[in-house]
Amino acid sequence: MAQDTVFDIAVIGGGVNGCGIARDAAGRGLGVFLCEQGDLAQATSSASTKLFHGGLRYLEFYEFRLVREALEEREVLLRAMPHISWPLRFVLPHQPGVRPAWLVRLGLFIYDNLGGRKILPGTRTLDLRADPAGKPLKPGFTKGFEYSDCWVEDARLVLLNARSAQDKGAEIAVGTACISAERADGLWRLTLQDVETGDRREVRARAVVNAGGPWVEDVLRGKARLNTADKIRLVRGSHIVTKKLFDHDRAYIFQNADKRVIFAIPYETDFTLIGTTDRDHDAPPSEARCTPEEADYLRLAASEYFTREITPEDVVWTYSGVRPLYDDGAKSATAATRDYVLSVEATGGAAPILSVFGGKITTYRRLAQTALEKLRPFFPQMRGPWTEGAPMPGGDFPHDGVAALVAGLRERYPFLDAPWALRLARAYGTEAVQVLGAAKTAEDLGARFGWNLTEAEVRWQMTREWARTADDVLWRRTKLGLRLSAEEAARLDDWMKNEREQARRTAAA
Repeated sequence: MAQDTVFDIAVIGGGVNGCGIARDAAGRGLGVFLCEQGDLAQATSSASTKLFHGGLRYLEFYEFRLVREALEEREVLLRAMPHISWPLRFVLPHQPGVRPAWLVRLGLFIYDNLGGRKILPGTRTLDLRADPAGKPLKPGFTKGFEYSDCWVEDARLVLLNARSAQDKGAEIAVGTACISAERADGLWRLTLQDVETGDRREVRARAVVNAGGPWVEDVLRGKARLNTADKIRLVRGSHIVTKKLFDHDRAYIFQNADKRVIFAIPYETDFTLIGTTDRDHDAPPSEARCTPEEADYLRLAASEYFTREITPEDVVWTYSGVRPLYDDGAKSATAATRDYVLSVEATGGAAPILSVFGGKITTYRRLAQTALEKLRPFFPQMRGPWTEGAPMPGGDFPHDGVAALVAGLRERYPFLDAPWALRLARAYGTEAVQVLGAAKTAEDLGARFGWNLTEAEVRWQMTREWARTADDVLWRRTKLGLRLSAEEAARLDDWMKNEREQARRTAAA
């Protein structure tokens, strides 16, 4: 990009909202630049419960607009990315002492009918004494309800939005920190620094989108040095991953005595994901960790339902993220609104800055669409909304077509076993054939780093998905960190460093 280029929009932050806005804006014909100080989806956006869901519990807080919008979005997103998102049935065992059965059923009736459901099946009542979903549960749970929501690979969702934005002309700068942002000559001037080399550059833009997530206030007050009344409430959500606790493919939603709910979800074939907590977070966002107390809370809460007690030894991994909720003055972290707030500051006709507060992963596309409409007065030439119905990279196949995709991969590449083919189909969709290329044997894909991770796949992630380190590959673009040993991860990291050094030498030659 030429040094004198002036972008229409500079986006600060490479999470789901930042990448979603960049994609939408680029598709409307705007010139877009996005910078992210770490890896894409490195913070909050890869630390979710990994659901496209309406938020059943938000009905209790009368957040009907948010729930309706999220329920409407589930199927829009399911069609756009059938490789990384799929329907998931949730079993809610009835706990009489927490909420009466009629209230639960009423909430599920509203949930079924509020969002124009077409693909997903509705609620049904279960006899847990006879249904297989009752087998892992304590015998006292005899009645339950089963309803629909969707699973999503959250970090890959962010990557696909960034890929789509780049395909439409956006410049994506990963590992690039915004040092300062100031208005000058009717534009925004951003000073950027490469976090690895220390090199600095400047980018000019007609507008800034502050999608800093939990750093949104730091961008406003620190980088842009603006006074604002808008505040965020940092709420930590922690999860634990355990050894597999049940054999079927449905998830559970458990009602706790403190009126909170947690999920127990089948995860990566051999594990169970349990979360989440809601705790106010008063430390830097980068220091978010699942505390021993939070891990114990999740273990003990799930153990109230499962026959098998979950012990500390069952926990194989924990993770935690900070939700940047808009501070609406709620008394508790649980009651704080999950709705998003978009604030535009353009005092006296100055170049605008739009800041994103809050939001749910399920509504990121609608948030992006709303953000662009708020910026329309500054860009009257921009085209209209376009993302609804537009498939993500690799998602150009029917929403129920994964089995056919897997079968096609195994026919074209006979060396793939079923788990390997399924993993590739789920990660890359129709682009899996580009990852595998002309390979005739597994050896044609290069060395394996562990499990079924090959040089060819890592090279794709480095050249097409901005991966720079082993952590980027093992914990965001895949979850093979659960499979590889520390020695295998170190070997992968060394190989990636060598690949990057060779690429730098080639570029400098």
